[in-house]
Amino acid sequence: MVSARILLVGDLILDEPDPDSFFEPSAATLRAGDVVIGQVEVPHSTRGHVQSTDVPAPPAKPEHLEALPRAGFNVATLAGNHIADLGPDPIEDTLSKLTDLGIRTTGAGMNLSQARQPALIEANGVSVAVFSYNCVGPKDGWARASKAGCAYVNVLTHYELDHASPGGPPTIYTFAAPESVEELRSDLAAVRSSVDIIVVALHKGIGHVRSQIAMYERDLSRAVIDAGADIVVGHHSHIMRGIELYKGKPIYHGLGNFVSVTRALSPTAGDTPEARAWALRREQLYGFKPDPNMPTYPFNPESRNTIIVDCLVDADGSVDAGLIPCWIDDAARPVPLGPGDGERVVDYVRTIGQEAGLSTDFEWDGERVRVIAAADRVQS
Repeated sequence: MVSARILLVGDLILDEPDPDSFFEPSAATLRAGDVVIGQVEVPHSTRGHVQSTDVPAPPAKPEHLEALPRAGFNVATLAGNHIADLGPDPIEDTLSKLTDLGIRTTGAGMNLSQARQPALIEANGVSVAVFSYNCVGPKDGWARASKAGCAYVNVLTHYELDHASPGGPPTIYTFAAPESVEELRSDLAAVRSSVDIIVVALHKGIGHVRSQIAMYERDLSRAVIDAGADIVVGHHSHIMRGIELYKGKPIYHGLGNFVSVTRALSPTAGDTPEARAWALRREQLYGFKPDPNMPTYPFNPESRNTIIVDCLVDADGSVDAGLIPCWIDDAARPVPLGPGDGERVVDYVRTIGQEAGLSTDFEWDGERVRVIAAADRVQS
């Protein structure tokens, strides 16, 4: 018998005024969950100054976080490539504001030990631990023993030129550093015997491109399941990725955007040459142009396909993996879809999974969609 319902969404960027309005179509669905988890992508603070050596994201207003509990969220994952862009004070402000709102946090802290601590929550007799790790850098945003930042997995990239053309296209190998995986494994082991369900969120993947799953992503996600996780989700790429089942446990390789509203990535926005240059280079690198009619949604138009992860869990550790298909409308609001309209989003998720070599399939179960092994699909 199912005891609790865990809902998860991808990146939350709450840069625009009136953030509640962007949750209006989805809030009723989210509030039906017992544990509702979202990835807070940027710091929310009025303090700090740019410290990142990467392209920093501007901070959002602390009061914008107040929309999250009103929309049903009670857990925030924070490990990502932007949380430390402005230094330690905005991390502290973000943690403090979320805590004051009653939202449990994981993935960032004033030191590495704090960043690696899980968010612990209980719902309907099911105890849940949620972990959050950044796999994409930049390294200067990682927490240390006495430095604020995010929890992380160190992913290495090797380029192998296997033909006689210097400067030609290489084969790219990526893998998680073994010692980093071991640290993650020890984090999970510390709570495995005391909770019923472990959820791990990985900030991972190649941004903005359709369906591609880098080598390290499948290996690392499966290693996380082997380490004791029951549900693994990915975010960061700002576009959906495929879904697989491994040892009966779901791996959602990329949840894409949810409420991700910002003008910072518009080619005409930004108050620094670096920001403007990156906005243009991003389009050249990844081969897309944002919809000019959606100035607060500067992402690949395909990323308007998105989902809410919908997992039904029990205290015995069982997980019925599912999803609710959503479409990001012209006002940049994710809208949950039922049978009929939702089938095109399900078809998209199925197709990008097949393109990535995944064999997962899907079937409607009322207003949600179950994730199943392709061989288990009931023929009608």
